[in-house]
Amino acid sequence: MLYALGLGDKVVGVTRFCKYPPEAQSKPKIGDYNNPNLEAIAALKPDLVVLQVNPVRLAERLQALHLKTLELDQHNLAAMYESFRLTGAATGTSARAAQLVDSLQGALLNLRKSAAQFPRKRTMFVVARTTGQLDGIMVAGGSSFVDELISTAGGNNVFHDSTAAYPQVSLEGIIARNPEAIIDLGEMSGDTVSEPYKREIIALWSRAPSIAAVKQHQVFVAGSDVYLVPGPRVVDAAQAIFTMLHPGIKP
Repeated sequence: MLYALGLGDKVVGVTRFCKYPPEAQSKPKIGDYNNPNLEAIAALKPDLVVLQVNPVRLAERLQALHLKTLELDQHNLAAMYESFRLTGAATGTSARAAQLVDSLQGALLNLRKSAAQFPRKRTMFVVARTTGQLDGIMVAGGSSFVDELISTAGGNNVFHDSTAAYPQVSLEGIIARNPEAIIDLGEMSGDTVSEPYKREIIALWSRAPSIAAVKQHQVFVAGSDVYLVPGPRVVDAAQAIFTMLHPGIKP
């Protein structure tokens, strides 16, 4: 978000999960979402610390060190757009933030119109599971922004009725809901996924042959954190989901 607002040269530190754009990876690391290094943050002497709402009271702890913070809620698309506006106001880039929001909203609206021409598919998005097993499965629920991306791309999230953003579900529960398309995030090994790895994940799901997505060869491997990062690349994520749900159709 900060780079999209033209503030990349002013970013002095990032978390270990900040991998895009590539130049962000060369910035000093200050820990991560759950385990921030307050000493490392303070040592960088930032004018502003931008953070997501988190479970470790980070804003409060930083304020105790007399650091200015901007705590953002990005749990859904509306909140994400508002986070752009708030960041723009706090950094003197309000005009650019407004343009960014308009661009993203317009692109997602156009994608939704394209998807409306086709039958909607019952879709499940797997964000995590036990490696090599159909166990410990965590999916995108109805309160996640991923649910909105699925809907935009022409799918109906089979776990839309879950009040949790990313609930853990059983294989039996998945079989009962019988998704027509399964998107498995895999190990998020990078923005590209090797063909052998795709075959490995598809073979894993073949252990549940009664699921419609397995029968119809509609198991896809996403393999990128772009689907879980609420930022300017949400359009890329939605377009990729569209391509999975409507193969051969240009969004």
